[in-house]
Amino acid sequence: MRVVAIIQARMGSTRLPGKILKKVNGRPLLSYQLERLNDSTFIDEFVIATTREEQDDEIVNFCEQQNISYYRGSETDVLARYYETAVEFNADAIVRITSDCPIIDVQVVDKTIGFFLEYGHFDYVSNTLERTYPRGLDTEIFTIAALEKAYKEASLERDREHVTAYFYTNPNIFKIANVINDFDFSNFRWTVDTIEDFELIKNIIQALYVKNSRFTLQDTVNVMKENPDWFHINAHIEQKKL
Repeated sequence: MRVVAIIQARMGSTRLPGKILKKVNGRPLLSYQLERLNDSTFIDEFVIATTREEQDDEIVNFCEQQNISYYRGSETDVLARYYETAVEFNADAIVRITSDCPIIDVQVVDKTIGFFLEYGHFDYVSNTLERTYPRGLDTEIFTIAALEKAYKEASLERDREHVTAYFYTNPNIFKIANVINDFDFSNFRWTVDTIEDFELIKNIIQALYVKNSRFTLQDTVNVMKENPDWFHINAHIEQKKL
């Protein structure tokens, strides 16, 4: 089974435009994410799925400079963008990761993929249906057959924009499963959607990356506990609803 990680990325964030290429220690956030994902045991190829909008030429330039595969599709129909990317890169299984998760833990990613591959009969597996992992370590994996079915059948704007919503809102159609953590860390927010989120992630990277570029979920939890004031930086930020 060919496993392709498709990372959706665009510059046109409504709350923090250009966030994925904002720099910490001279490097864009996207480069940190890709470096961390590169240690995956299961992922055969990484592809950046961006849009055809002119503002996303900057993402394409980044990909070309870093020799990273990319695909350009619709800005609003992200489900179509994913399906077209998966077909273009001959994916049997697709790992969906969003580019606003720069400190994603590859061990968490591989745990989710490993579950999917081990059991073999699920259409869709994620670690977000019952959240026990921090927001920002979100990982989803699904089959090309399930993605094609969603691409052909999903009609709601929500389902076209959020790619996997059609899976978990139709458990009678798809076989789905959720991977949980041993401890509930769902109160941590390590995604980048606002300037406050960025400030927290910058603090974490600057504190941990110099010691170990492969810092883990537990390393991050520990440094947050050592700096309790960091919890307040983005505690008031609410996640956008579907």
